[in-house]
Amino acid sequence: MKKIVGMLLAVLLLAGCGGRAGTGLGGTVNTDGSTSMADVMAALQEAFREKESGVTVNYSGTGSGSGIEAALRGTCDIGLSSRELKDSERDQGAVGHTVALDGVAVIVNPLNPISDLTVEELALIFTGEISSWSQLGGGAGPIAVYGREAGSGTRGAFEELVGVEDRCTYTNEYSSTGDVVGSVASNPNAIGYTSLSAVDGTVAALKIGGAVCTEDTVRDGTYPIQRPFLLVTREGAELSGEAQAFLDFALSEAAAPYITKAGAVAP
Repeated sequence: MKKIVGMLLAVLLLAGCGGRAGTGLGGTVNTDGSTSMADVMAALQEAFREKESGVTVNYSGTGSGSGIEAALRGTCDIGLSSRELKDSERDQGAVGHTVALDGVAVIVNPLNPISDLTVEELALIFTGEISSWSQLGGGAGPIAVYGREAGSGTRGAFEELVGVEDRCTYTNEYSSTGDVVGSVASNPNAIGYTSLSAVDGTVAALKIGGAVCTEDTVRDGTYPIQRPFLLVTREGAELSGEAQAFLDFALSEAAAPYITKAGAVAP
Protein backbone atom coordinates (compact mmCIF):
# COMPACT_ATOMS: atom_id res chain seq x y z
CA MET A 1 0.00 0.00 0.00
CA LYS A 2 2.81 2.46 0.92
CA LYS A 3 4.44 1.76 -2.45
CA ILE A 4 1.24 2.64 -4.32
CA VAL A 5 0.75 5.86 -2.34
CA GLY A 6 4.35 6.85 -3.02
CA MET A 7 3.87 6.35 -6.76
CA LEU A 8 0.69 8.45 -6.73
CA LEU A 9 2.47 11.29 -4.91
CA ALA A 10 5.28 11.23 -7.44
CA VAL A 11 2.82 11.51 -10.32
CA LEU A 12 1.00 14.42 -8.66
CA LEU A 13 4.26 16.27 -8.02
CA LEU A 14 5.35 15.91 -11.63
CA ALA A 15 1.97 17.12 -12.87
CA GLY A 16 2.22 20.28 -10.77
CA CYS A 17 5.72 21.27 -11.74
CA GLY A 18 4.67 23.76 -14.44
CA GLY A 19 5.47 23.49 -18.14
CA ARG A 20 3.46 21.09 -20.26
CA ALA A 21 6.49 18.95 -20.94
CA GLY A 22 6.82 18.30 -17.19
CA THR A 23 10.33 19.76 -17.01
CA GLY A 24 9.62 22.01 -14.06
CA LEU A 25 10.82 25.11 -15.92
CA GLY A 26 9.34 28.44 -14.93
CA GLY A 27 10.69 31.92 -15.41
CA THR A 28 11.62 34.52 -18.00
CA VAL A 29 13.96 34.55 -20.99
CA ASN A 30 14.93 38.00 -22.26
CA THR A 31 15.98 38.38 -25.89
CA ASP A 32 17.17 41.61 -27.50
CA GLY A 33 18.29 42.67 -30.96
CA SER A 34 17.36 42.52 -34.63
CA THR A 35 14.04 44.05 -35.68
CA SER A 36 14.14 41.92 -38.84
CA MET A 37 13.76 38.84 -36.65
CA ALA A 38 10.49 40.03 -35.11
CA ASP A 39 8.27 37.61 -37.06
CA VAL A 40 10.58 34.66 -36.43
CA MET A 41 10.74 35.48 -32.75
CA ALA A 42 6.95 35.82 -32.50
CA ALA A 43 6.56 32.36 -34.04
CA LEU A 44 9.19 30.83 -31.76
CA GLN A 45 7.71 32.51 -28.69
CA GLU A 46 4.28 31.06 -29.43
CA ALA A 47 5.63 27.60 -30.19
CA PHE A 48 7.80 27.50 -27.08
CA ARG A 49 4.89 28.69 -24.92
CA GLU A 50 2.96 25.60 -26.03
CA LYS A 51 5.92 23.44 -25.05
CA GLU A 52 6.79 25.19 -21.79
CA SER A 53 3.81 27.09 -20.46
CA GLY A 54 5.70 28.16 -17.35
CA VAL A 55 8.32 30.11 -19.30
CA THR A 56 7.86 33.62 -20.71
CA VAL A 57 10.15 34.63 -23.60
CA ASN A 58 10.42 38.41 -24.01
CA TYR A 59 11.59 40.10 -27.20
CA SER A 60 12.94 43.63 -27.55
CA GLY A 61 13.75 44.92 -31.05
CA THR A 62 16.67 47.30 -30.62
CA GLY A 63 18.83 46.36 -33.62
CA SER A 64 21.49 43.71 -34.18
CA GLY A 65 24.41 45.70 -32.83
CA SER A 66 22.57 46.48 -29.61
CA GLY A 67 21.46 42.87 -29.20
CA ILE A 68 24.98 41.52 -29.58
CA GLU A 69 26.27 44.08 -27.10
CA ALA A 70 23.52 43.16 -24.63
CA ALA A 71 24.42 39.47 -24.89
CA LEU A 72 28.08 40.28 -24.27
CA ARG A 73 27.25 42.51 -21.27
CA GLY A 74 24.83 39.96 -19.86
CA THR A 75 21.91 42.39 -19.84
CA CYS A 76 19.85 39.92 -21.88
CA ASP A 77 19.88 36.14 -22.01
CA ILE A 78 20.12 35.81 -25.79
CA GLY A 79 20.99 38.44 -28.38
CA LEU A 80 19.51 38.52 -31.88
CA SER A 81 21.50 39.39 -34.99
CA SER A 82 20.41 39.49 -38.62
CA ARG A 83 24.00 39.58 -39.88
CA GLU A 84 27.19 37.60 -39.39
CA LEU A 85 29.19 38.46 -36.30
CA LYS A 86 32.18 40.73 -36.74
CA ASP A 87 35.63 39.50 -35.79
CA SER A 88 35.73 42.12 -33.05
CA GLU A 89 32.50 40.71 -31.57
CA ARG A 90 33.81 37.14 -31.73
CA ASP A 91 37.01 38.32 -30.04
CA GLN A 92 34.87 39.56 -27.14
CA GLY A 93 33.25 36.13 -26.83
CA ALA A 94 30.10 36.44 -28.94
CA VAL A 95 28.89 33.09 -30.29
CA GLY A 96 26.33 32.98 -33.11
CA HIS A 97 23.83 30.13 -33.52
CA THR A 98 22.08 30.09 -36.91
CA VAL A 99 18.35 29.73 -36.35
CA ALA A 100 17.23 30.71 -39.87
CA LEU A 101 18.32 32.14 -43.22
CA ASP A 102 16.88 35.24 -44.83
CA GLY A 103 17.06 36.82 -48.25
CA VAL A 104 17.66 40.56 -48.28
CA ALA A 105 15.18 41.63 -50.95
CA VAL A 106 15.89 44.72 -53.03
CA ILE A 107 12.61 46.56 -53.41
CA VAL A 108 11.22 49.26 -55.69
CA ASN A 109 7.85 50.87 -56.22
CA PRO A 110 5.50 48.64 -58.27
CA LEU A 111 5.29 51.38 -60.93
CA ASN A 112 9.02 51.09 -61.64
CA PRO A 113 9.61 49.23 -64.95
CA ILE A 114 13.02 47.92 -63.82
CA SER A 115 12.77 44.26 -62.76
CA ASP A 116 16.35 42.92 -62.71
CA LEU A 117 19.67 44.38 -61.58
CA THR A 118 23.14 42.95 -61.08
CA VAL A 119 25.04 43.19 -57.82
CA GLU A 120 27.45 45.53 -59.62
CA GLU A 121 24.62 47.85 -60.65
CA LEU A 122 23.32 47.86 -57.07
CA ALA A 123 26.74 48.92 -55.84
CA LEU A 124 26.79 51.83 -58.28
CA ILE A 125 23.28 52.90 -57.26
CA PHE A 126 23.91 52.81 -53.52
CA THR A 127 27.22 54.67 -53.79
CA GLY A 128 25.64 57.36 -55.97
CA GLU A 129 27.56 56.60 -59.17
CA ILE A 130 24.26 55.79 -60.88
CA SER A 131 21.78 58.48 -59.86
CA SER A 132 18.98 58.28 -62.45
CA TRP A 133 16.74 55.42 -63.50
CA SER A 134 17.34 56.45 -67.11
CA GLN A 135 20.91 55.15 -66.80
CA LEU A 136 19.40 51.69 -66.30
CA GLY A 137 16.77 51.88 -69.02
CA GLY A 138 14.00 53.18 -66.78
CA GLY A 139 12.33 56.56 -66.46
CA ALA A 140 14.04 59.92 -66.13
CA GLY A 141 13.54 60.32 -62.40
CA PRO A 142 16.37 60.63 -59.88
CA ILE A 143 16.89 57.52 -57.76
CA ALA A 144 15.87 57.91 -54.11
CA VAL A 145 18.07 55.51 -52.14
CA TYR A 146 16.46 54.32 -48.91
CA GLY A 147 18.10 52.17 -46.25
CA ARG A 148 18.33 51.34 -42.57
CA GLU A 149 20.15 53.23 -39.86
CA ALA A 150 23.74 52.51 -38.84
CA GLY A 151 23.87 49.43 -36.60
CA SER A 152 21.01 47.68 -38.39
CA GLY A 153 21.69 44.04 -39.21
CA THR A 154 19.84 44.39 -42.50
CA ARG A 155 22.01 47.32 -43.51
CA GLY A 156 25.19 45.60 -42.40
CA ALA A 157 24.37 42.42 -44.32
CA PHE A 158 23.31 44.27 -47.47
CA GLU A 159 26.34 46.56 -47.59
CA GLU A 160 28.77 43.71 -46.92
CA LEU A 161 27.23 41.38 -49.52
CA VAL A 162 27.03 44.10 -52.18
CA GLY A 163 30.53 45.35 -51.35
CA VAL A 164 29.59 48.90 -50.38
CA GLU A 165 30.37 49.00 -46.66
CA ASP A 166 30.61 52.57 -45.36
CA ARG A 167 30.31 53.94 -48.91
CA CYS A 168 26.55 54.25 -49.37
CA THR A 169 24.89 57.55 -50.12
CA TYR A 170 21.37 57.37 -48.70
CA THR A 171 18.57 59.78 -49.48
CA ASN A 172 16.89 58.70 -46.23
CA GLU A 173 17.74 56.29 -43.43
CA TYR A 174 15.06 54.57 -41.34
CA SER A 175 15.00 52.86 -37.97
CA SER A 176 12.68 50.00 -38.93
CA THR A 177 11.93 47.57 -41.73
CA GLY A 178 8.35 48.81 -41.93
CA ASP A 179 9.47 52.39 -42.52
CA VAL A 180 11.68 51.35 -45.46
CA VAL A 181 8.88 49.33 -47.07
CA GLY A 182 6.33 52.09 -46.55
CA SER A 183 8.61 54.79 -47.95
CA VAL A 184 9.47 52.77 -51.08
CA ALA A 185 5.78 52.02 -51.58
CA SER A 186 4.98 55.75 -51.62
CA ASN A 187 7.77 56.90 -53.96
CA PRO A 188 7.91 55.72 -57.61
CA ASN A 189 11.61 56.60 -57.80
CA ALA A 190 12.71 54.82 -54.62
CA ILE A 191 14.86 51.76 -54.07
CA GLY A 192 15.56 50.05 -50.77
CA TYR A 193 16.19 46.71 -49.12
CA THR A 194 14.34 44.63 -46.59
CA SER A 195 13.96 41.16 -45.20
CA LEU A 196 12.25 38.69 -47.56
CA SER A 197 9.48 38.16 -45.00
CA ALA A 198 8.61 41.89 -45.09
CA VAL A 199 7.94 42.03 -48.85
CA ASP A 200 4.25 42.58 -49.48
CA GLY A 201 2.00 43.73 -52.30
CA THR A 202 2.89 47.39 -51.81
CA VAL A 203 6.42 46.95 -53.21
CA ALA A 204 8.13 44.89 -55.91
CA ALA A 205 11.18 42.73 -55.21
CA LEU A 206 13.80 42.89 -57.97
CA LYS A 207 15.59 39.92 -59.44
CA ILE A 208 19.31 40.11 -58.74
CA GLY A 209 21.43 38.69 -61.52
CA GLY A 210 18.33 36.90 -62.80
CA ALA A 211 17.58 35.24 -59.43
CA VAL A 212 14.25 35.85 -57.70
CA CYS A 213 14.34 36.25 -53.93
CA THR A 214 12.42 33.22 -52.62
CA GLU A 215 12.83 30.66 -49.86
CA ASP A 216 14.11 28.11 -52.38
CA THR A 217 16.74 30.41 -53.93
CA VAL A 218 17.93 31.49 -50.49
CA ARG A 219 18.24 27.90 -49.31
CA ASP A 220 20.07 26.68 -52.42
CA GLY A 221 22.31 29.76 -52.56
CA THR A 222 21.35 31.02 -56.03
CA TYR A 223 20.01 34.30 -54.65
CA PRO A 224 23.19 36.26 -53.89
CA ILE A 225 22.04 38.64 -51.15
CA GLN A 226 21.23 36.49 -48.16
CA ARG A 227 22.15 36.42 -44.49
CA PRO A 228 21.78 34.35 -41.33
CA PHE A 229 19.46 35.03 -38.44
CA LEU A 230 21.53 34.39 -35.32
CA LEU A 231 20.80 33.73 -31.67
CA VAL A 232 23.81 35.17 -29.85
CA THR A 233 25.28 33.98 -26.57
CA ARG A 234 28.53 34.74 -24.74
CA GLU A 235 31.24 32.12 -24.70
CA GLY A 236 31.74 30.63 -21.25
CA ALA A 237 28.56 32.17 -19.81
CA GLU A 238 26.10 29.56 -18.59
CA LEU A 239 22.50 30.17 -19.59
CA SER A 240 19.62 29.68 -17.21
CA GLY A 241 17.71 26.44 -17.62
CA GLU A 242 14.88 28.35 -19.29
CA ALA A 243 17.16 30.19 -21.72
CA GLN A 244 19.03 27.00 -22.62
CA ALA A 245 15.75 25.19 -23.22
CA PHE A 246 14.56 27.97 -25.54
CA LEU A 247 17.87 28.00 -27.43
CA ASP A 248 17.78 24.21 -27.84
CA PHE A 249 14.19 24.33 -29.08
CA ALA A 250 14.83 27.19 -31.53
CA LEU A 251 17.72 25.28 -33.10
CA SER A 252 15.86 21.96 -33.30
CA GLU A 253 14.00 20.42 -36.21
CA ALA A 254 10.78 20.91 -34.26
CA ALA A 255 11.11 24.68 -34.72
CA ALA A 256 11.53 24.52 -38.52
CA PRO A 257 7.80 24.65 -39.42
CA TYR A 258 7.32 27.75 -37.26
CA ILE A 259 10.34 29.49 -38.82
CA THR A 260 8.98 28.74 -42.30
CA LYS A 261 5.53 30.01 -41.32
CA ALA A 262 7.16 33.29 -40.21
CA GLY A 263 8.54 33.81 -43.72
CA ALA A 264 12.17 32.90 -43.04
CA VAL A 265 14.08 29.85 -44.28
CA ALA A 266 14.91 27.00 -41.93
CA PRO A 267 18.60 26.10 -42.39
